[in-house]
Amino acid sequence: MTQEVPSAPDPRPKFTKNDFVSGAEVRWCPGCGDYSILGAMQQTLAKFDIPRENYVFVSGIGCSSRFPYYMNTYGFHTIHGRAPTIATGLRLVNPDLSIWVITGDGDALSIGGNHFIHAMRRNLNFNVLLVNNEIYGLTKGQYSPTSPTGKVTKSSPYGSIEHPINPLCLAIASEATFIARTLDSDPRHMSAVMERAMRHKGVSFIEVYQNCIIFNDKAHAPVTGRDTREDRMVYLENGKPLVFGRVDDKKAIRLNGLYPEIVKFDPANTQGLLIHNEADPRPNNAYLLTQLTHPDFPVPFGVLRCVEKPTYDDLMNQQIQDVIKKKGRGRLKDLLYTDDTWTVTP
Repeated sequence: MTQEVPSAPDPRPKFTKNDFVSGAEVRWCPGCGDYSILGAMQQTLAKFDIPRENYVFVSGIGCSSRFPYYMNTYGFHTIHGRAPTIATGLRLVNPDLSIWVITGDGDALSIGGNHFIHAMRRNLNFNVLLVNNEIYGLTKGQYSPTSPTGKVTKSSPYGSIEHPINPLCLAIASEATFIARTLDSDPRHMSAVMERAMRHKGVSFIEVYQNCIIFNDKAHAPVTGRDTREDRMVYLENGKPLVFGRVDDKKAIRLNGLYPEIVKFDPANTQGLLIHNEADPRPNNAYLLTQLTHPDFPVPFGVLRCVEKPTYDDLMNQQIQDVIKKKGRGRLKDLLYTDDTWTVTP
């Protein structure tokens, strides 16, 4: 009888939050919500055994896009709105990377809107974290695609006449496979959502309600403020009804036909209540959740959707292997000198 030899312990030490601190001076305004988001990200990555050299943070332009400088990982500070494009190229050439796109509401949804949509619909295997402060902070306070109608800013002195984009609604319309919302004042919830995104295979989209203390202070306070959040926020739990409100006045959501309505919550009778199902392959219920907005309804936080679908990168790599097996490896010279060429003569 042979004695079983115990496996050798993993020689790599477990990571800590400090392992992901780059040492670069963090240059956000004092009190900016980005500090909390950065700390939650560093705390989240420390839970995984992924080598730091296998992480890449890709950003565009904006205050949040300084993120790569502050992470002790690889990173790209790219051009306005194009971070998903750079991340797509990285994903297709290196399947071992864990990729995060860090963007803002202006960067992703204005000049970068088209790139955002296609990254979502293609189901590329990377994570997109959108910092939403409903303002252009880096360029000193112009209204952004998520600013509410009537918002007075330097570029809308008489109030914005535009209807704001709902980022979660856009992600669901593009059929992203993981969609969530969290907030900068709840680091534990942020970290939990980031961890879920890390473990999801496919595109992960997280909207973070963030406070710009200089140019749009307390923009989310009517929903997330200490005095209001119990009645105006609802934390999603898979398989459970949407319950919110103060301890002595709990409420829930039910559907009246196709429309949600608020009712008093009775834990002994949940029949007819809207039960959260994040794994529903149809986007209907997830889309409905995006329509729960203040002041008519509590705003949902947590994972709205988490479904499985083939990723673009897996499908592309499989297609390449299938063609190689069928036709053999191609030659660049043959491609350049095919019959589909022409000669320009004077």
